[in-house]
Amino acid sequence: MKPSRLKSVLESLLTQRWPAFVWGPPGIGKSAIVRSVAATAGLPVIDLRASLLDPTDLRGIPVVKAGRAEWCPPSFLPRPADPPGVLFLDEINAAPPLVQASLYQLVLDRRVGEYVLPQGWWIVAAGNRQQDRAVTFRMSSALANRFVHITLEPDVDDWRTWAIATGLDPLVVSFIGFRPALLRQEPGQEAAYATPRSWEMLSDVLRGFGGPKGCADLVPGIVGEGTAREFASFVKQAASTAQIDAIVADPEGRSLPQSLDGIYVLTSWLAHNAGKDEVARAAAVLLARLPPEFAVVLARDMLRARPAFARDAAYRDFMKRHAALIAR
Repeated sequence: MKPSRLKSVLESLLTQRWPAFVWGPPGIGKSAIVRSVAATAGLPVIDLRASLLDPTDLRGIPVVKAGRAEWCPPSFLPRPADPPGVLFLDEINAAPPLVQASLYQLVLDRRVGEYVLPQGWWIVAAGNRQQDRAVTFRMSSALANRFVHITLEPDVDDWRTWAIATGLDPLVVSFIGFRPALLRQEPGQEAAYATPRSWEMLSDVLRGFGGPKGCADLVPGIVGEGTAREFASFVKQAASTAQIDAIVADPEGRSLPQSLDGIYVLTSWLAHNAGKDEVARAAAVLLARLPPEFAVVLARDMLRARPAFARDAAYRDFMKRHAALIAR
């Protein structure tokens, strides 16, 4: 299931009593999507890392009152006076079997011993799959049967929509558009490998070090050696900032990049800077000059970053001429 679909599914499940379990490899945004859904609904999130718990932690500790033992629930669980929210059981299948067993009653019956989960709290869990080479324990069938199971898979189009809205570095966004298969790789012998999380990390590093030249030696340690070499080659062929500035200043007359690398960087840069009026005007002009398949990408990315772009006369004219391409 791609991220946009997962988000809509979780939003619907919020209104039901059945807990959800989100499966997927590391670094693809499972936790971020859960937090985004909660934020959209205005709900707080309690992030409970099951892998850090002992089997007795959920029960709390006993105190003697009037000759009887009463259990004091742990402070990390929601209290009756707390507003509704999301209890997020992250890394649940990284917890040993005894800890998983302690979660049975909480997940299905919404209680542990004398503690009762307050009304309005929804349980959602997440974990890595065994084939992802992460630390996992086999989940018992008794616990697994208590969840609605959903498998999250990265989706390039969803990721680019998110990356443009978040403001990731245009070089990173354009490279993934050029090499979509590298959005996520399977882990190998290297410690570093490409995931949506590592591309976000690379974007931050590029900005912190003033561009690719300042951090070339760090890139292999973020996305892996082979991917770093491809990224370096892409950067060398890409249009420079000076070239792009000249195109924005004269979108009708300036020569456009001839390589695929350069066109990808140009369109990503325009979407990244879509908030500037002069960039939006240049993008509208370039819709008629770029190859149609790239113009479609530019039109979609500009709309994601600047919805008002739809009112531009050049955009409306482009839509009429290339409706078949856009509908794909």
